[in-house]
Formats: sequence, structure tokens, C-alpha cells
Amino acid sequence: MTDPRHALGLRIEGMVADRLLALGWRIKARRWKASEGELDLVAVDPVGTLVGVEVRSRRSARSGTAAESVDGRRIHRLRAALVRFAATEQIVRRDLRIDLVAVDRTAAGWRMTRYVGIDGW
Repeated sequence: MTDPRHALGLRIEGMVADRLLALGWRIKARRWKASEGELDLVAVDPVGTLVGVEVRSRRSARSGTAAESVDGRRIHRLRAALVRFAATEQIVRRDLRIDLVAVDRTAAGWRMTRYVGIDGW
């Protein structure tokens, strides 16, 4: 039987991908794995930047928000994985960037927030 948290994570990643597609992004990979780490989504934004998208979610605020769950070490691994993806997949792009999409459950439902350029590039 599938872990319900895993299934929820897959659904949320799908929601994020659908939202980005609706905004004119092109999804290049989902759950792309390398020795440096895993990128939840790899996409090209409307201006041509290759973006590694980290998707984090929380069903409650008991252990903090989804955005609070990403630390510097994780960002470093995401950046290294995106560089590897760019080198191996040879996608024409303008730049590289790591974004975070945090999805938190609220009393009104799910709230999706995108944080652009969390890696400081």
C-alpha cells in the first residue's frame, strides 16, 4: 500500500506543475535524480531561465511552515543537482535558478506560495 504522505506529495507536485504550465512554463523533468540530490521539478520559465523547483508541503503548522523546512544545505544540493541537469541535458537557457513552492494547509484550504531565487544566484 502506498504511503498517504507520499501520495499527497505527488498530487501537490502535480498541482504545482499544472500551475506553472498554465503560466507558460515548460516542464522538462519531474523527480530528476542525480548523485547531488533530487529536483522535484525542472522547468524553463517564460523568459528562458532553467529553474529547479523544490516543492514542499505541510498538512499542519505543528512542525513549522513548508518554507521553513528548507535549509542552506538543501539549497546547496539543489543548486549542484541543477548544474548537473543543465550539463547533461543540454537545454538552451538564459540562466539557472532555484525556486521554492511552499504549499501549506490553512483553514480555508491549501495555500501555494512561490519563492523565486532561493539560492541567491
